[in-house]
Amino acid sequence: MTELWSHALLGLSIMLAMGFITWLYSLYHEDVSIVDSLWSLMFLAGAISYSLSAAKLSAANVLLLTLVTVWSLRLSVFLTVRNWGQPEDRRYREIRQNNEPYFRFKSLYIVFGLQALLAWIISAPLLAALTSEFPINTVVILATLLWTAGFLIESIADNQLYRFKASKENSGKVLNTGLWRYSRHPNYFGEFLIWWAFYLFAVASGAWWTVFSPLLMSLLLLKVSGVTLMEKDINERRADYRQYIASTSAFIPWKPKQSVSYMQRGHQS
Repeated sequence: MTELWSHALLGLSIMLAMGFITWLYSLYHEDVSIVDSLWSLMFLAGAISYSLSAAKLSAANVLLLTLVTVWSLRLSVFLTVRNWGQPEDRRYREIRQNNEPYFRFKSLYIVFGLQALLAWIISAPLLAALTSEFPINTVVILATLLWTAGFLIESIADNQLYRFKASKENSGKVLNTGLWRYSRHPNYFGEFLIWWAFYLFAVASGAWWTVFSPLLMSLLLLKVSGVTLMEKDINERRADYRQYIASTSAFIPWKPKQSVSYMQRGHQS
């Protein structure tokens, strides 16, 4: 257990250092939105450090590290491209307004330090699984299938939304086609599946106790920085969103309650 804590603290140090360096970058650009692109990279950095700490990597360990790498790079690149040249995200503008004066300095711990700490806690299944040698078994296969489903759902949903928002004709409209017809937040649902898949890798290694990680991620996606935050004032910004809420599942993809064909494409973010 002492050795595990040593590996964990190394991961925390790396994530905090990444947060600090990115904070310095945000001071120059006066925009903390870059933390979105950093988020998944913190997990990748942690996973790599955990892997290097392991005495030996099994095929299951390599598979997990590969899945983390693919997920992390895809999400970071997507968010970087999406936010490039855009003003600071409205979520962070609100945080900035609520924490003035001296937000530029407070953001070190309010935004970047907090993200690093959360990433470290949530990375517990990666720590446990990547520092334990275990074979590819039924649970690992199930985890891989679950990860694949989550990755495809998240990637497709992100791409559908990105392509829609690239058209000025869709300004102010509500996205209700593709995966967005069955869930108001299919990208978050995909992320949800991915983290439960990572947890199953930990279960396969014997670390069932890391269940707090996917539970915390689920809480963040549903009640904190995900669904609840995105829909807090959505009715003010999207005229048709109230009808969209009435007809479409908030999270888990499901058949629409009523036809939404009369609505135009768009989304809440």
